[in-house]
Amino acid sequence: MIGNLPAYVSVIFILTALLTVGIFIFAILKTGIRSWSAKFLIGFVLFWMVLHGVLAASGFFQNFNVVPPRVFAFGVLPFFILTFVYLLFFRRGLLADLPLTVLTIIHIIRIPVEFSLLLLSQYGQVPIEMTFEGRNFDILSGITAPIVYLLAFRGGRVNRMLLIIWNIGALALLANIVTIAVLAVPSPFQTIGLNQPNIGVTYFPFIWLPAVIVPIVFFCHVVSLWRLVAKENI
Repeated sequence: MIGNLPAYVSVIFILTALLTVGIFIFAILKTGIRSWSAKFLIGFVLFWMVLHGVLAASGFFQNFNVVPPRVFAFGVLPFFILTFVYLLFFRRGLLADLPLTVLTIIHIIRIPVEFSLLLLSQYGQVPIEMTFEGRNFDILSGITAPIVYLLAFRGGRVNRMLLIIWNIGALALLANIVTIAVLAVPSPFQTIGLNQPNIGVTYFPFIWLPAVIVPIVFFCHVVSLWRLVAKENI
């Protein structure tokens, strides 16, 4: 936990992380959880969440003398790799059955995430560049998610082009904040937030942002785009 941070900020973020994981697992359960790949993905997400909570509480991610920073080498990267493994080997099974509706509406969680980052910035844990008062506009993905959901799935039909354009735009916004966050972590490559580096996400529970929430959001965008472009089970 971060000493000077009000408890309600951590509570809000914990609830946001649990909601993200809950919606993601709900999407997997909607496939009927017939395959071992579905069961493994649920187990992995839950294990990943617990593991990183324990590691963050032990101070594992606060060691900034290693390159690349542990928060990315042990947090973000493995889940990103898992996304592409699933896309390569399980796209015709599990991924083709994931409901596009849930993969779209899940992005509403980006609204509380962005307000959490704003509060972290105000308490000196992340640079202002990582918030919507700086260079991070990812909150737009969260605000537009329910609008796109209502427009893209109305009348029992799927508006492929709208979903493709929106997913690409939201994925670009995600790439923007991830790049900012990487460049703001204390390391030889830090170029952002030199007066206030990105250290808040290395503490519990905020480690779940790079280790769990961002990878899930990325997973949902990648799978959605593959489904929409390939016209797989649309």
